[in-house]
Amino acid sequence: MRKVLWKPTAESIKNANLTRYRTWLVEHLGLNFKDYDQLWQWSINHIDDFWKSLWSYFNIISDGEYKAVRSGDKMPGIKWFEGAHLNYAEHIFRNFKQGETAIIHASEKTPIQHITWDELKQDTAAFQSFLVASGVRQGDRVVAYIPCVPQATVAFLAANSIGAVWSSCSPDFGTQSVIDRFAQIEPKVFVAMDKYSYGGKEFDKSEVIEAVVNAIPSIEKVVLISSAPRIKIDHQLWSTIMKNRSAVLSFTRVEFNHPIWVLYSSGTTGLPKAITHSQGGILLEQLKYLTFHKDLQPGETCFWYTTTGWMMWNHIQASLLCEGIMVLYDGSPAFPDLNVLWKFAADTKMNHFGTSAGFLLANIKANITPGSTFDLQHLRAIGSTGSTLPPEGFDYVYEQVKSDVWLTSMSGGTDVCSGFVGGNALLPVHQGEIQCRTLGCSLYAYDDDGNEVNQTVGEMVITQPMPSMPIFLWNDPNFERYHESYFEMYPGIWRHGDWIEITENNGVIIYGRSDATLNRGGVRIGTSEIYRAVDQIKEIKDSVIICVERDKGEFYMPLFVVMAENAVLTDELKTKINKTIKDAYSPRHIPDAIFETADVPYTISGKKTEAPIKKIFMGRDPDQVVNKGALRNPESMKFYINFYNQHLKT
Repeated sequence: MRKVLWKPTAESIKNANLTRYRTWLVEHLGLNFKDYDQLWQWSINHIDDFWKSLWSYFNIISDGEYKAVRSGDKMPGIKWFEGAHLNYAEHIFRNFKQGETAIIHASEKTPIQHITWDELKQDTAAFQSFLVASGVRQGDRVVAYIPCVPQATVAFLAANSIGAVWSSCSPDFGTQSVIDRFAQIEPKVFVAMDKYSYGGKEFDKSEVIEAVVNAIPSIEKVVLISSAPRIKIDHQLWSTIMKNRSAVLSFTRVEFNHPIWVLYSSGTTGLPKAITHSQGGILLEQLKYLTFHKDLQPGETCFWYTTTGWMMWNHIQASLLCEGIMVLYDGSPAFPDLNVLWKFAADTKMNHFGTSAGFLLANIKANITPGSTFDLQHLRAIGSTGSTLPPEGFDYVYEQVKSDVWLTSMSGGTDVCSGFVGGNALLPVHQGEIQCRTLGCSLYAYDDDGNEVNQTVGEMVITQPMPSMPIFLWNDPNFERYHESYFEMYPGIWRHGDWIEITENNGVIIYGRSDATLNRGGVRIGTSEIYRAVDQIKEIKDSVIICVERDKGEFYMPLFVVMAENAVLTDELKTKINKTIKDAYSPRHIPDAIFETADVPYTISGKKTEAPIKKIFMGRDPDQVVNKGALRNPESMKFYINFYNQHLKT
């Protein structure tokens, strides 16, 4: 049994949103569940009843009567609540509170700003008026190339309010990355910011903006957020559009399964998948997740460090949906140092702090002690996602941040724009474990033969449909790419591509991507185990491990390390690395060889990616398997291409 690091109090259990929902189920449906496990089991065994209960519980505003909760059982292609028409933005603005704060925002260059519901509504109405006058209609696409600023939320809500489809990229995306994404969906309106700051430096994106507009002929209108525009193409200024203070916000209710936005896979090994979600599916899923699994209470401040190119930006918009105050930060989490976000949390009296496992691990290495440096008395919960948070990350939060904070590690993905597994305010936090499978998510671990396994590692699968699963991938009319992405391994069952264990606590441990799984003597090993061990070695700044099958079924597993400043990869250090890995895990975990590399490839959204290296090491053409525009540091791949040619090519 893993160590318990946090337990809910009797008072917090009484006040939890999950408790209120359980009480409602008793009063309205006569359903009484003794614990969360029973509630979860009901939610996946009776999925129609569960999602129908959320429709009532959250008082969904709609026109028309839905014929059935689902059109069928077979994934993909299921339609939900057909016949009902609704609007996501309308559900946000039903929480309008005159004169009260809706959004708190700051950046590297601007101090903390409070944006009221009045300002948000009027700005959204002004941009809605512009879109309508520009000929944007239901189903048209509105895209944005801007940082994590309030204008992004305004543009999204305005587009959504008239039934247009939203999509966004952050300004750290290069020219081809933006074109690869937006060209697929043929947008009509392009919103962009020509300058942004990151890490104390200012970046001019004028040339990228011009190149994108010139490459995508469907773009009819360009809206520029700028104080001194330099672009030569026709455009309208955001500031001019915002001068319209007489516009009145209205809402177009669309069919439940109408697209809300298009998100994108990382695209590291090909053109990014254009993942399309529905208005109703996202509405129900976000209400469910932030209410029950984040336990967001009315009036609480909710922050997640993100960019507009990561699904967490879309996810955090639901703070407004659930009567919270959305908190945004634009800039580097490490400038001027790693204390910047903790100071931001203290200054804003933040209740929910969302970040990545990578950020917390970087804090450990830098000896950051926010608990003794800042006043975090208002901080109730810390969320972590993006990659696996190892036990050391859990310990750090409770030892150096706040001893009584509720740590909610979560995992899901762009594919559903939410978490399959995450937090639970009714349960204890066990070291290194995600607390629970979320309601309505029929998640299991399977072996290669499709058998359910517990307390051992298996493939993460989803056996029942969820409303927030993609309604389709753009330009994939026959669902061919959809099937290839999720349903090839187990027909009719969603395989997510993560390597997981369901624990004795009914919690979840994620060991890394299964497409990067390491195979040693027939035993599968998650990459996160290797990284957890190597991260303890101060001489190593970063690392990546690859395992490829070679001739006669043999496997080759090299480890590549980025050295810390002034450190040298000596034979003694290699021995230390191997011993650290062996002592923490097993002899099978020891790599076949250790090499120094200058860099490790990361996606633009900041996720370490082994897949393109693995495919190169398997002899695939680099030009075919590596989309360099999807990498934050594409130059890193040169080393691995050269390594293959020198060491592995036969």
